Amino acid sequence: MEFKLTKEIVPAAEVIYDGVQEQSVEMDYILPDYCPDIFRLIRCDTVPVITGRSVSGSRLTYELRCDIRILYCGEDGGAVQSVEQHRAFTKTVELGRNAEDAEIVLIPKTEHVNFRAVNKRRLDLRGAVSVKVRVTGRREQEVVSDASGMNIQLKKTELRFAAKKLSGGKSVRIEEDIELSAAQPDIESIISCRCTAGQCEKKLVSGKLLARGEADVELLYTGGGTVETMRFSLGYSQIIDVEGLDDSYECTVTPEVVSCTASAAVDKEERSRILRCEAELRLVCRGVRTAAAMIAEDAFSTVYPCTVETSEIQAEQIPAVYDESFRYSIRLAEGENVPQNIFAMWSEARNINIRAADDGRSVVISGMLTCSMAAKDKAGMIIMPDHEEAFEKTIGLPDDISGAALSAEAAVRETSYEISAEGVLTARSDIVVKLSVYSSDSVKGITDIIIDDSMKKERDGDYAIKLYFGARNESIWDIAKRYSTDVSAVMEENDLTGERLESGGMLLIPIVS
Repeated sequence: MEFKLTKEIVPAAEVIYDGVQEQSVEMDYILPDYCPDIFRLIRCDTVPVITGRSVSGSRLTYELRCDIRILYCGEDGGAVQSVEQHRAFTKTVELGRNAEDAEIVLIPKTEHVNFRAVNKRRLDLRGAVSVKVRVTGRREQEVVSDASGMNIQLKKTELRFAAKKLSGGKSVRIEEDIELSAAQPDIESIISCRCTAGQCEKKLVSGKLLARGEADVELLYTGGGTVETMRFSLGYSQIIDVEGLDDSYECTVTPEVVSCTASAAVDKEERSRILRCEAELRLVCRGVRTAAAMIAEDAFSTVYPCTVETSEIQAEQIPAVYDESFRYSIRLAEGENVPQNIFAMWSEARNINIRAADDGRSVVISGMLTCSMAAKDKAGMIIMPDHEEAFEKTIGLPDDISGAALSAEAAVRETSYEISAEGVLTARSDIVVKLSVYSSDSVKGITDIIIDDSMKKERDGDYAIKLYFGARNESIWDIAKRYSTDVSAVMEENDLTGERLESGGMLLIPIVS
């Protein structure tokens, strides 16, 4: 019978670029006349944010903004003063090939920051931020899906892959005025404003994607000789138009915080009792339609010598997502080192790593946890120290993840603290983790089979059946291939139903050509 190969085109993931870019950040700032002289520096926060990106041919261009906030006290030791500055940069990456349909991931990170007061009116800052850049494209790969003739035997496996991908996005601006409660003092100075985007609910309606969620804001301000904390949420509901999106796609919407600013406004009595908050979010939508194909991963002929060419297929997999959480405690201070008053405490999880545990059903999450607080020390001075500690946590999963590829995102949902009877200050951070488990990094597939029909295989004797002692869990395919015989004949002769032997024992191997 004529030998015939059937091939199929499957999309394979291809990393176009994977690297890190660094950007130095410098600031030489002279205080305006209305600001008091610098007596004591309290804190400096530098937050890098990606505000835009575009691809033209083989060049990626993105916009990077660094938000800088320096807090200090004047000589009277009273109100905390805040200096806010922004530095914008345009960065380019040469990708080496066309990437206009590629998926782009940009992760900014503060590497280090040093700041000082040059004199009573001048601030100097030197630091660096980095951006992890990963660009993933697609390429078509031809693999063997079927073969017939020349006594060929095929071992097939199912390959699930992302057959079609769609993406879209929308910028959202949220503005809200919040009146202070009667128990809260007037706003003197806003010293901190942190915004995190929670999970986004989504619903597909008539080809339009409805996204609804909240951005959680935590704010610190000075007033009445103390530091006040405010927590509130800014809601949004948006329609995102993604051309071609329908119910056949698995869809995700990821909200990213671009900016969040807060300012004081006066009420009817000309008092600073209104907080005006403005936030900008970017809603990133990704839709993936999955497909499956049976591809050949091994082959042999029972009669003729043959050569099998294989390739590792980096198929784009749809991950299984697990939302997990755990609590981690840090001992911050004890005895005389415990602050007199603690106004607020927060924490941030960074440098997250993940690996599979030895049992195949657990993952180990590790990283750095930075715990910060706004407090008043024994001398009555406002302090805002950081405490950094490495953490590691093992999380059990309901499924076997052996051999899977893993990724994780971690964020702190809430931070609380307690002071024990022994005078020990301990912070407790509730950390939420989004785990993505990909079934396999790659799959081995056959790209070509070449049969030499000019000769036949030589056997070690003229027999129709052979005895073989099989080991428990041994592959039926491997046994049949070893004796160049038909796989189904071995299974039928020995009443086998699975791909592997359930127990060891003697087998009858029919020699079928």
